[in-house]
Amino acid sequence: MKPWWLARIAKGIVFIAALTFLFGMIVMGLWNALIPELFGGPALTFWQAVGLLVLTHILLRGWMPWRHAHAWRHDRWRKRMDEKLAAMTPEEREKFKQQWRYRCGWTPDEPEAKSTGHA
Repeated sequence: MKPWWLARIAKGIVFIAALTFLFGMIVMGLWNALIPELFGGPALTFWQAVGLLVLTHILLRGWMPWRHAHAWRHDRWRKRMDEKLAAMTPEEREKFKQQWRYRCGWTPDEPEAKSTGHA
C-alpha cells in the first residue's frame, strides 16, 4: 500500500468521525430539547443519539452504505423501457400497459377479456 493511500484513509476516518460527532450532537440536542418536554420521554446520551442515527439509517435506507450508488440501474432500466415503449405503435403500447396493470393488480379484469369483450 502506498503512503498516499494511508493519508487518504486517515483523512476519511477523521472525516467520518467528525460527521458522526456533529450529527450525534445535533440529534442529542434536538431530542433533549424536545422529547422530554413535549412527551415526557427520556433524555439521550451522545452514544444513544449515534445509535438512534444508525438505527434510522438501517430502517429507512437499508443496512448497505453503498446501496445508493447503484441508482444508475434504475435509470438504465427506465431508459430501456422508454425506448421499448417509443418503438411500439399506440395500440401495442396500450395493450402492453393493460397487461402490466393486470400483472401488478391494478385491475381485476384479464387484459384479453377487456379488449375482446368476453367474460
